[in-house]
Amino acid sequence: MYEILIIAIREFKTSVKTKGFIIGLIVFPIFMGGSLFAWAIFKDRVDVDTKTIYVVDYTNEVGESIVNAAKHRNEKELYDTATGKQVKPKYEIVIETPDTSKDSDQLYQLSERVRKKEIHAFVVIGKDVVRPKGNMEKAGVKYYSENSFMDDIRHWMNWPLNEHIRRIRVDEMGIDDAQSAVLFHWIDVKGMGLIEASSNGEGMQDAKESSPIEAILIPYVMLMLLFMMVIMSAVPLLNSVMEEKTERIAEVLLGSVTPFQFMLGKVIGGLSVSFTGAIVYVILGVFASTRLGVADLVPIELIPWFFIYLFFSILMFGSIMASLGSACNDSKDAQNLQFPAMIPILLPLFVVMPILREPLGSFATTMSLIPPFTPFLMLVRQASPATIPLWQPIIGMVGICLFTLLTIWSGGKVFRAMILMQGKKPSLGTLLSVFLKR
Repeated sequence: MYEILIIAIREFKTSVKTKGFIIGLIVFPIFMGGSLFAWAIFKDRVDVDTKTIYVVDYTNEVGESIVNAAKHRNEKELYDTATGKQVKPKYEIVIETPDTSKDSDQLYQLSERVRKKEIHAFVVIGKDVVRPKGNMEKAGVKYYSENSFMDDIRHWMNWPLNEHIRRIRVDEMGIDDAQSAVLFHWIDVKGMGLIEASSNGEGMQDAKESSPIEAILIPYVMLMLLFMMVIMSAVPLLNSVMEEKTERIAEVLLGSVTPFQFMLGKVIGGLSVSFTGAIVYVILGVFASTRLGVADLVPIELIPWFFIYLFFSILMFGSIMASLGSACNDSKDAQNLQFPAMIPILLPLFVVMPILREPLGSFATTMSLIPPFTPFLMLVRQASPATIPLWQPIIGMVGICLFTLLTIWSGGKVFRAMILMQGKKPSLGTLLSVFLKR
């Protein structure tokens, strides 16, 4: 045990004292949360150039509603009331008479004008929009632009168009305007949490409105923090062991320790590095959330679970990476093995959104009980607003413990056979033959 600790301390000092460790602590959160920072910085920086939109109205009675809505918006919403600065672009709506003889030519010409940046977009209002008949193609509205899916103007048009169409229909039904106002009253369905008993045991505590921070951001941050720690601590063991093997340092060390002690010392050193980084991030996160007044959003009860999952993740993946590193003879071998070995680490990132959408579903439950994915996906499920049955994290922990013991044992077996072997390529057949030997 003493030899293992010596190697672990050596690995810890080698990693923590480098500039790369400090830079990594700073750079990794920036890379992982870069889009959030960019959104916060640039959310108020919008293009305020005038947007010209042509409207081809086959009804001759709907297009004018867009013109009037744009005029009202241009008068009331373009400028910040406090600073007087323009904060939104002006919409200039031009009604274009439909060319019924060659409508395809007209749409092509308008498309060319969009490509040449003469206009921003154009809209085609179908002939039967107000009074739909059998042909639904003529009862729709189409918005044409170079990036129509992300174009805010397309979404802005929905309300004035539908409002005007409804009013035409109501007038044709002979309903009074004063009575029809109630028909157009829109009700949003608010997402709420559950009502709980008060902390003092008297009465009930009002439910809180659900927020994307609790539903998405907190589970995502917890997942990315665990992912970062594994990437910073477990994955580098592959290259670290490979370098010590190729530089003959391993031969010197194996004169004093066994191969298993050597491997386990490297893994425990990586574990100490990951705990150091995680503690720094957790302390900074709690401090920042307290200063920002959102400390109640920090899932304090999940922090112990996070460190438990981190502990087993580093042991699990660190053993795999160290054993693969012992089979490599040069950096090319390490590069060939690194990506396949990282697939179990990367895969949870691809399924996190379906799991957040239905954290209690069969897919989420099954995936989170598969040992290599359990630390990542069970943590995501526990961080979501849904209440996960206690038996599932417990069963998940049993699976992680057994799988971690298996990876340490099998990794130690491969490490012992390959660490001094030179010149043999680390193919799957070679690794399997080594593993199957007694």
